[in-house]
Amino acid sequence: MSISGSDTQRQPSSARQTPAATLVPRLLPAVLALVAWHAASRWSGLPPFLLPGPLEVGRVLLRALEEGSLLRHAAVTLREVIAGLILGSAIALGLAYPLARSKRVERLLSPYIVASQAIPTVAIAPLLVIWFGTGLLSKVLVCALIVFFPILINTVVGLRAVPEDLRDLMRSLRATRGQVFRHLEVPSATPSLLGGLKIGATLSVIGAVVGEFVGAESGLGFLVNQARGLYNTPLVFAALITLMVMALALYGLVAVIERLALAWRRR
Repeated sequence: MSISGSDTQRQPSSARQTPAATLVPRLLPAVLALVAWHAASRWSGLPPFLLPGPLEVGRVLLRALEEGSLLRHAAVTLREVIAGLILGSAIALGLAYPLARSKRVERLLSPYIVASQAIPTVAIAPLLVIWFGTGLLSKVLVCALIVFFPILINTVVGLRAVPEDLRDLMRSLRATRGQVFRHLEVPSATPSLLGGLKIGATLSVIGAVVGEFVGAESGLGFLVNQARGLYNTPLVFAALITLMVMALALYGLVAVIERLALAWRRR
């Protein structure tokens, strides 16, 4: 009785953590990186147009935010990213179930799917821009091509990970194919699907930037190209920081969805 009582008294004190105790370890690598960046820009001897300091980049970032140009380009890129992520996920999910459940479909489609991934997206992007122009569609297609494969593979792995014992149990209960899919296969594949979606959410940002590098009239990739041509290196860094924030936000959004969708596993 005394042992259990002492355990219950110790547990809250060890489990409780102040916000500062959890925030400091997360911010420490970023602070160290900023200090190293500042030291390198100050004492490396490189001119500011080659290696600007974090303070100069911060000033340019704030100025671009005040002018509205950075937000305008970020909104274009975000629209391309979200549309490409939705399109690539929809195609991947549509193909995942036939590939996971049918050996014939797998033998028929797998060589073409794998071969499509052997071609670098940066080599396909110019063709898409030529065929579909420099507008939204070509960037969405580039994003969709990048996010398609990881989401497809993760979902197929999740569907194939369903234990055969549970399938036999569902058959013994005379469950229909729709009931097996809804009550067994979807819950089993959801963790893998969301894992692939996390990867796709970050890769979709890369896809949008690749498409904007090839041909665009707006977007953060276009802004990087424009700033590079003017040797405005601080603005290049500001656009890259915005891209990192966008990728982190999308990853965090999927993580929140994952926490909500898999809450039943923690009960």
